Amino acid sequence: MSINQSRGLSRRYVMSSGIATFGITLALPSVSFSSTHTSSIRAICMEDNTVVVATDHDLLRISDAGDVVRVSHALAVTALANHSAKPGTILATLKDGGLSRSVDGGLTWATVGSGLPAAQITALTMAALEPSMVYAALAGDGLWRSQDTGETWEFVMDRPYLDGVEHDVLSLVSVGNPSGMGGIWLYAGTQVGLTRVPDCFCRWQDVTAGDAMDALAAGETPPSTAPLPIGELVAALALAPEAPERIYAGLTSGLWVSTDGGVDWALASTGAIGALAVNSSDPMNLAAARGGGLSISWDGGATWTLSTHIKDI
Repeated sequence: MSINQSRGLSRRYVMSSGIATFGITLALPSVSFSSTHTSSIRAICMEDNTVVVATDHDLLRISDAGDVVRVSHALAVTALANHSAKPGTILATLKDGGLSRSVDGGLTWATVGSGLPAAQITALTMAALEPSMVYAALAGDGLWRSQDTGETWEFVMDRPYLDGVEHDVLSLVSVGNPSGMGGIWLYAGTQVGLTRVPDCFCRWQDVTAGDAMDALAAGETPPSTAPLPIGELVAALALAPEAPERIYAGLTSGLWVSTDGGVDWALASTGAIGALAVNSSDPMNLAAARGGGLSISWDGGATWTLSTHIKDI
């Protein structure tokens, strides 16, 4: 696989405002990461009874039989994206810029991304209702969209403007909830919290209850909400496309969960979350970079199993 080298940031100014029933039993001693492992986990996705994990230097596949296979060495992946409707297709962003795609579950890779500026991709997601559509957030730039699974790209939206400052999008998830314009919302995690934009890309906005605008129009007080902690970095966002109202957010304070499309949030468990993936067949089944290694939850993040050491492979 070729790696695109960043040639500096491209700043654009505009006026517009996993895995089927996760059967990996992590009691198996060979299936694991721990704080003693020399590489940190950067990204996770679940694909066909397999967890694909990107560390500082390796891309690893952990099968449901407990086998750990190094797919690639010396490849710095920063984000992974896949969709249950396109089995075998995984997109990966690279630390030094560029985008690669696999169509065989991560075994082989090819460079894609024609038309993307030579800037670091900070977040990546596949559209909930149209899995051939991909969204990427670029550092210092904004949101870009591909309608052909990463082959070609177009600019669609500037970075969110929060607290008087533009912020890079650090995590991204597509929410296929019919309450939005067009039915798809993009939720974005930033250094200072959560925001969202509908797929018409009219403007970034706060996540509010569905009847909030009706209440304002009627001169009534909008319904109260329980948002994510204000001012805290949202490092990871994830959901199962088939359950769009159940959204998970990984913060320094822990794993947060919303069951109403991101309006109200509750702390599911403490402990900083670095990367996060959800089983598309079971939205209560999660994989996360947590506690110094790869952890698995079968109850929506209330409890976790931390795996044992990965041996040299």
